[in-house]
Amino acid sequence: MNKGVTNLNKVAIWKFILLLPFTLFPFYPLDHGQAQEVVDKMVGTVNAGVRTDLITYSDLLWQLTLQPSTSLANPTSEALNRALRLVIDQRLILQEAEKLPTIAPTADEIRNARDQLVKVFPSAPEFQQRLLRVGLTSEKLDEILEQRVRIEKYLDFRFRNFVLISQKEIGDYYQDVYVPRLRARSPGQIVPTLEETRGEIEQTLTETKIESDTDAFLDSARERAEIVILSPV
Repeated sequence: MNKGVTNLNKVAIWKFILLLPFTLFPFYPLDHGQAQEVVDKMVGTVNAGVRTDLITYSDLLWQLTLQPSTSLANPTSEALNRALRLVIDQRLILQEAEKLPTIAPTADEIRNARDQLVKVFPSAPEFQQRLLRVGLTSEKLDEILEQRVRIEKYLDFRFRNFVLISQKEIGDYYQDVYVPRLRARSPGQIVPTLEETRGEIEQTLTETKIESDTDAFLDSARERAEIVILSPV
């Protein structure tokens, strides 16, 4: 089977979907309070030969639910496909992260991740209401957060611990980026010295390198992976 993203032809898609074990989950539409049962369909697989890693429509809906300011009323195809790409990337990293049992998240880390997530929403009740609308239980939320914390710890282990920022890089960034950007945004403002901004710049460069290394890792992982899209979203 070809590597990368594979679109099954329509006949194969429907033959496959008709044989899938459909799962019902409660969905609470935004326009009224009554729950209705909907069918949760399979959307794709990631390295199914390595482990059973299925992606369902609810996985995409839950991804959108945990994103502040994202409407849950009739999600657009663009929003769902964006969520699909993100979930695929998460699964690829997670498959590597699970090979390292030493980075398994603790109960305290998962609880802290939940507390931090709630804070990015206007209020705890509104956050809970979003979960109810898509049938995202507390247990399932903890499972998602456990995966996210594991991914974060893996990226720290693999990339952050090995990032080295030289003094020259800090100085070049200060002269070529930091100072010109500050003067353009705030003309007349006193420009902090290099020493005053060294920590901030080092942090910025560190995060940029981690992002670049992660992108390269994901590009390579996608090329090696067997990603099958079962149904368009």
